[in-house]
Amino acid sequence: MDILYAVFCITTIAVLLLLILFSALVLRIFIGKSIRNPSYPPVLGTVFDQLFYFNRLYDYQTEMAKKHKTSRLLAPDQSEIYTTEPRNIEHILKTNFSNYSKGRYNQDILTDLFGQGIFIVDGEKWKQQRKLASFEFSTRVLRDFSCSVFRKNAAKLVGTIYEFSKNNQVFDIQALLMRCTLDSIFKVGFGVELNCLEGSNAEGNEFIKAFDDSNELVYWRYADPLWKLKRYLNIGGEATLKKNIKFIHNFVDKVIRTKRAHMENEQHCNDKEDILSRFLMESKKDPGTMTDQYLRDIILNFMIAGKDTTANTLSWFIYVLCKNPLIQENVAQEVRRVIRSPQNEDSSLADFVESITDEALEEMHYLHATLTETLRLYPAVPADGRCAETDDTLPDGFKLKKGDGVYYMAYAMGRMAYVWGDDAEEFKPERWLKHGTFQPESPFKFVAFNAGPRICLGKDFAYRQMKIVAAALVHFFRFRLSDNTKNVTYRTMLTLHISGSLNIHALPRTGCSKV
Repeated sequence: MDILYAVFCITTIAVLLLLILFSALVLRIFIGKSIRNPSYPPVLGTVFDQLFYFNRLYDYQTEMAKKHKTSRLLAPDQSEIYTTEPRNIEHILKTNFSNYSKGRYNQDILTDLFGQGIFIVDGEKWKQQRKLASFEFSTRVLRDFSCSVFRKNAAKLVGTIYEFSKNNQVFDIQALLMRCTLDSIFKVGFGVELNCLEGSNAEGNEFIKAFDDSNELVYWRYADPLWKLKRYLNIGGEATLKKNIKFIHNFVDKVIRTKRAHMENEQHCNDKEDILSRFLMESKKDPGTMTDQYLRDIILNFMIAGKDTTANTLSWFIYVLCKNPLIQENVAQEVRRVIRSPQNEDSSLADFVESITDEALEEMHYLHATLTETLRLYPAVPADGRCAETDDTLPDGFKLKKGDGVYYMAYAMGRMAYVWGDDAEEFKPERWLKHGTFQPESPFKFVAFNAGPRICLGKDFAYRQMKIVAAALVHFFRFRLSDNTKNVTYRTMLTLHISGSLNIHALPRTGCSKV
């Protein structure tokens, strides 16, 4: 009886403490936030809304944006401002760039996974990494090397899918694309043959799962007010995240050690093709700053840019082609028309991918428009943000205070009629074409690649990879969703993965027997 009474008392005290903590948190959220002041964005809820709507968070943000172009959720220390107004986005990312940083709040959440990499640092570290990366992406050596790798892996992907198509097997195209792009980024980025696509690297596939799960678990921190306590106690998702990050760091550290040793044995070779080799050469000039840990952080940031963004976009691209067979045929016809080599129909797979030259890619305006339209509705990074370093007023007239988070919602923007017209929610590649030629939009309206000084350096790099893979796939196959594929949606995380799998059939086209 005494034991039961003790348990009852402990439970009661715990519940009371949680109630007091919750009440204090709620009180702190609502005090001093200028809730009814029309000078500040309208309040549509609190940060707890993110917890309630987490599984459909980007659609919830879209619903918010349809009510108000700029609104806010109240948080304990600040407000979280959400906007789809292009003028505000230009102000945050360009015009008043110096007044906005990644902010301590975002850095606290993301640093465990991404360390001091380019996506989350500010100031001198960001400038240094940006300068080095800008130089690397501009080199002809990297451009030629990356194209060679993309063609090779596109051919491997076609060969793998052909085996499924011969037997009329359903397969998960997203899983294949993740492996394909990871193989590419490891080869281009680090000079390593991972061979995940061929299934011969179990550790590499384990790395994909650990990295993707960590991506989701880190993003969950934005909705979970108790994540720091869980991290301290090493329980729940935080325990899983810690285990995953340890595996990820060990994996990448091994890559760096192996590459460093390889370079020491080939000191006579100065023409380094992969990015890591060139960063390692740079680290010799400043070993105190560019430690192996710092290099690892740089690598992980390159990885989320090189693997997740392209694989996600290609997955959604295949999905929308399945939903729009006429658009799928238009893309395939353009590829056949542009690649006019004599062996177009009866060539081997190797001959065909070699025909996908830079010049050919430049002529594929409809394919470029279709990939861009995919990014408009399914942006690789569905929401991103900054933190105000001083009080400010946005171009739409709303004020914000120092410390407020300001988030621009690319996923929601793609669905706004006041941004894209009444057909905003329709998948329509033609909106990007004028007399058959691709016409870009303002990066503050189409914000899939960020904008301003922090605009994505790998934009052309990403389009090149996506167009090579997409051209090869639609040339050799017609795709349709499997009969059991219904309600395709996203997995709420930093990047826009398709939730679960994307199961499809691949139907061979004429000439596929030459694969």
